[in-house]
Amino acid sequence: MVLQVGQTEIIIEKGDITDQKLDAIVNAANSRLVLGAGVAGAIRRKGGPRIQEECKIKYPRGTSVGSAVITTAGDLPAKYVIHTVGPRMGEGDEDAKLKNATINTLICAEENGIKTLAFPAISTGIFGFPLDRCAEIMLTSTVKFLQDEKTHLKKVVFVLYDQEAYETFKKKYDEIEV
Repeated sequence: MVLQVGQTEIIIEKGDITDQKLDAIVNAANSRLVLGAGVAGAIRRKGGPRIQEECKIKYPRGTSVGSAVITTAGDLPAKYVIHTVGPRMGEGDEDAKLKNATINTLICAEENGIKTLAFPAISTGIFGFPLDRCAEIMLTSTVKFLQDEKTHLKKVVFVLYDQEAYETFKKKYDEIEV
């Protein structure tokens, strides 16, 4: 099943985001833009050192929670990586920060002419954000953005690495009404 919002398809897949042959994939980053563990670690391992080097050169001070910045994708099949910083549980105002991270990623994609984009489940790893809340916020924010904005995006894929994340996003996805 594909959810169509205007000209854009929203798709839920189980898989490895670093294997996506799309214009851009999203890195669930930390504010220092150090590619350490989780999604960022997989991007570093498969994409090579160029992505981390570009982060250090273009964004030497890192970036803030809720923001999104872009680099090339090194050796990955995608062309770009959009690095977005989601909230850590317990820091306060986490839902709004995750919504901002999602929307600012979509804005960054628009500003860079990206037509196809893949998201992971932002902040649900070491940052401790609840998976069901993440799915609800990311999916509804994406749908609302696509409904409200004239967009170049043709496809937004939520790529979930494990079965629990996939099933949680799929359940929320099936509940969306456009």
